[in-house]
Amino acid sequence: MPREGTGPDFIEALARGLEVITAFRPGRPAMTLAEVAAAAGLARPTARRILLTLEELGYVRTDGRDYSLTPRVLDLGVAYVHSTGLWDVARPHLERLVARTNESCSIAQLDGSDIVYVARVAVPKIVGLSVQIGTRFPALPTSLGKVQLAALPPEELEAVLAEPTRSGLVPRWQPDRAERDAELREVRARGWALTDEQLALGIRSVAAPLRDGSGRVIAGVNVNCHAAETPVERLVEHHLPLLLQTAGEISADFARLDTIPAVVVSGKAG
Repeated sequence: MPREGTGPDFIEALARGLEVITAFRPGRPAMTLAEVAAAAGLARPTARRILLTLEELGYVRTDGRDYSLTPRVLDLGVAYVHSTGLWDVARPHLERLVARTNESCSIAQLDGSDIVYVARVAVPKIVGLSVQIGTRFPALPTSLGKVQLAALPPEELEAVLAEPTRSGLVPRWQPDRAERDAELREVRARGWALTDEQLALGIRSVAAPLRDGSGRVIAGVNVNCHAAETPVERLVEHHLPLLLQTAGEISADFARLDTIPAVVVSGKAG
């Protein structure tokens, strides 16, 4: 079937291939050909050709009946993280923040109405939700999402939140528009965000925005903890000042990275 929003330069085959990859989601790591075709909205012959191509490229494996993704798919996401330079800049700062708080710390960016984790340094603690690079959550009930949503112009905010989540998670906090706007005004005014079991039971976190050299918010960084272990007072009074310092340092380093001239190396022999 034709993809929506096509133009003269739109490559439908590429779009179909990406839809097959993203059809594998939590709860369905392995699927039959018929299940893949249904999940991706494709005819079975088309889905079969795409799966065979992905298998030959090393992105998909099969046991003869079910298909599943291989770890090579992670290369696609890692390429994005490395291309931004964000992980290289943030890693030492996140590691120091983890050492000072003894809590897991992460960076995430907005993708539609969701956040997607792009960097993380974790400590071995029991938490209610598994988080790794590429994990996706609804943005509004997360501290990482709030600091980024609060930076959006009103029209853009409405457009972003109108997009359906692709996280597969239903958050505990379901605010009406007035409550949502009041929350984001508060975040905008104080420059940081707190969530206390709004996403899921036991999850508590505080986040600050990360900015580029022009002052634009490009991501969020947080300290995440278990509600049974860390009270809100500890999170705000001890962890938050360290987080704000770290966010400023990462933003400053990222701004300096933007000022480094790009060097183009010619492929011609001398």
